[in-house]
Amino acid sequence: MNRPLRDEFAGWIAEREWDVALLQEAPPLWFHELARSARANGRRVLTSRNLIPPLQRFLANLSPDLIASWEGGSNQLLVRDPGRVLEHRTMTLATTPERRKMTWARVRLASGQTVCVVNLHASAGLPEQASGEVLGAAASAVGWSGGDPLVFGGDLNLRPERTPAVFRELRTRFDLGDPTAPGAIDHVLARGLDVMEPPRRLPPEERELPAEGGRRLRLSDHAPVIARFEVE
Repeated sequence: MNRPLRDEFAGWIAEREWDVALLQEAPPLWFHELARSARANGRRVLTSRNLIPPLQRFLANLSPDLIASWEGGSNQLLVRDPGRVLEHRTMTLATTPERRKMTWARVRLASGQTVCVVNLHASAGLPEQASGEVLGAAASAVGWSGGDPLVFGGDLNLRPERTPAVFRELRTRFDLGDPTAPGAIDHVLARGLDVMEPPRRLPPEERELPAEGGRRLRLSDHAPVIARFEVE
C-alpha cells in the first residue's frame, strides 16, 4: 500500500470489545488517535529506533515502505473509558541489540474493579536473553502489583514448545497462568483472575480488510491475541 495505515488500525481496534488493549512496537505518534477512536486513555513508552522523531515522522508519512520499522516503536496500553490508569511504572529490559521496555499499570476498569496490567516486547532471536528479560519483568510486576490481580501480556518472543522451562517458572514462581499456544510468541498470562476464555490467536481473516482491486489488506504480521478474565 505504501501509505500510513493508522486509520485502518484505529478503526479495527475501536470496533472490538475490550477493557484493556496491549500494543507492541506501534508507531509512537499513533497513540493519541488510537485512544481517541476507541474512546480510551492509557500510557505509551518509547522502545526501539527512536532517533530523530521529526525526520522519522516525515519519512514515514512520505513512504512507509522506505522507512519501515525505522519510524520508531512504542509499547502502548489502552484502557477503555471510563476506566483509568491509577499508577504507572516502566522498566528497561534491554538496551542491546535494541531497547526493550516493560510498562506496568494499576488500572481501574470501567466496572470499578482494579487490576494490574503489564505490556512488554522481549528481544527477538535471542531466547536466552529474552528468557531473562521476561522473568525479570515478571518479578518486578508481581512485586509492584502486591495483592491485586495481574495480567502479564505482550510479545515475549518465546515459544513454550522450545523454552518450556521459562513458562514453568512463570507458573510455579509467579503463579501466572497458561500461555497462548505451544508455538505462539504473543501471550496473555494471568494471576488472581478467573479464566473465562483462555488466550487465543485470531485467524488471519479477522485482521484483514477489503482493499483496492478486490484484494485484502492484512493488518500486522502478528495474529492478535484475545482473552477474557473475571476478577475473583
